[in-house]
Amino acid sequence: MNEIFALAICAIISFVATYLLGYVFIPWLHKLKFGQTILDIGPNWHKKKQGTPTMGGIMFIISTVVSVVVVFIADKLLKGDIISGNDPIEGNMLKTKFWAGLLMALGFGIVGFVDDYIKVAKKQNEGLSIFQKSIAQIVICVGYLLSLHMAGCTKMFIPFVGTVALNPVVFWIIGFCVLYAFINAVNFTDGIDGLCSSVTLTTSAAFIAIAFMLGRFFGAGLLASALLGGCAGFLMWNRNPAKVFMGDTGSMFLGGVVVALAYIVDCPLILIPVGIIYVIEIMSDVIQIGYFKLTHGKRIFKMAPIHHHFEMSGWKENKIVVVFSIINIIGGAIGVWLMTCNKI
Repeated sequence: MNEIFALAICAIISFVATYLLGYVFIPWLHKLKFGQTILDIGPNWHKKKQGTPTMGGIMFIISTVVSVVVVFIADKLLKGDIISGNDPIEGNMLKTKFWAGLLMALGFGIVGFVDDYIKVAKKQNEGLSIFQKSIAQIVICVGYLLSLHMAGCTKMFIPFVGTVALNPVVFWIIGFCVLYAFINAVNFTDGIDGLCSSVTLTTSAAFIAIAFMLGRFFGAGLLASALLGGCAGFLMWNRNPAKVFMGDTGSMFLGGVVVALAYIVDCPLILIPVGIIYVIEIMSDVIQIGYFKLTHGKRIFKMAPIHHHFEMSGWKENKIVVVFSIINIIGGAIGVWLMTCNKI
């Protein structure tokens, strides 16, 4: 199957499926009374969002998986090998990184689903405890990294250096840091209407560009296209004023897919530029907490994560989404350029 056609079809299926699922899932979530509970510590004007259905991430989770499977099966019927791109040497490793990455993202999505379900069942914004969520995340991280390690997927591309084989200890340390940090960073970004889905859409676009540059239209490009389409379809329902929230179900799944894409292109470090907004969001929270403790009550930001700081400064939600997305596009462009920087 022609690679450009395959990626386009994958994105279109994912977009249409997510959008159409909104007509089914949103009324269903309303019927179940699966509405978001807004904390008192947030901006006062967020109270008007009380009761907006959450767990909408199920919509793009289904569409992402379905679009990938449909294109994969269609390609198989045409005697292709869309995951490995018919590469006899790297093929098996690409397949492992692709399918293990998708399973890992689904695993995180399940953790998010449980967290969301507990919240809506208790009618308060408290789900799994930090300890419970961390244990679940660690188990998934171990399973994913173990699958990569056993398949020999331990090399990493470093801009300006080239591809290096990682020491097993270094591989595991980097893996845990990247997975745990970015899963939670993407989750932090989901704080205002359309922000997380918009930022993830731009991140997906960057990975599609990287996939084309590396000749990995299939493994990375296919998954990134499905994610882009899913995020775009979800934005039809999630843009301000949001008719549905993705919940931890969606944000944790998105974090898993984004990390999987970075590993498919052998460069988890590239997440720093292509997901620069995720980095800024989680670091703003870390800085706020650290400064608060060191100064015994003083704050750097009016509220953290940083998108709330701009809200408290008078920015409208749509403005924050547009500005943050533009910043992430710039980061993505830098990331695409860095992936071309081999040894100097």
